[in-house]
Amino acid sequence: MIKVVCKIKLKPEVSVEEYISIASEVITETRKEKGCITYTLNQDINDPSIISMLEEWEDEETLNQHNQSKHVLEIVPELKKLRESTELNLYKELI
Repeated sequence: MIKVVCKIKLKPEVSVEEYISIASEVITETRKEKGCITYTLNQDINDPSIISMLEEWEDEETLNQHNQSKHVLEIVPELKKLRESTELNLYKELI
């Protein structure tokens, strides 16, 4: 299993609602993908401008297929325009 944590800091002028309105299609379509176990958007309790995408995938192959999907290639570039910064980490489960 592969776990992905994508931590996003929104630009000051961007509302969480604006980000969600664009991200919702990626989330809906991704949840239908083969190999997707979990795909959620989460907000930091102490700083509402920080949101994180928490993902679980069966394996690297299905994650790579996701990254080449039409909805990711078309919508994620638009989401990146709303971000001040992005930190992306991939994990494999040990225990």
